Amino acid sequence: MSTHVLSLLVEDKPGLLTRVAGLFARRGFNIESLAVGVTEVPGLSRITVVVDVDQLPLEQVTKQLNKLVNVIKIVELDYAASVQREHVLIKVKADNQTRSNVLEVVTLFRASVVDYSPDAIVVEVTGDKGKVEAFLRALEPFGIKELAQSGLLAIGRGGKSITERVLRG
Repeated sequence: MSTHVLSLLVEDKPGLLTRVAGLFARRGFNIESLAVGVTEVPGLSRITVVVDVDQLPLEQVTKQLNKLVNVIKIVELDYAASVQREHVLIKVKADNQTRSNVLEVVTLFRASVVDYSPDAIVVEVTGDKGKVEAFLRALEPFGIKELAQSGLLAIGRGGKSITERVLRG
């Protein structure tokens, strides 16, 4: 099994996300990450899906996804040919004794403090999977109280865009 990142350009219609996720579920695939948002084109959204699956079953699901009326384009994004980022909010224990050490880690990873209280700090970090995992390992000794992580966001490198290709016909 290997990890695959799919970028789907879709019409922004109610129920489409359920149908897309359902295709993966019916095949027994676990979606590792899912992110949905608007694009630069009104009425179109981008769904970024990360799945760990063999290539052949993935091709079958991709063919089924292409049959959905509101799915316009599907692109598999290779790691080297795309920019991939995650966004994480972490609430970390930080009292008077440990706060400066936590802030050193935050600075080292170019993260940001977004909330402060006497016994905890909420920090945010954006980066690839390796950076996020390393940051979390560095914060573990202080005590992670809570964590919220976005789905992976990914976009192809270079000047081409999947929306351009679709809009040109």
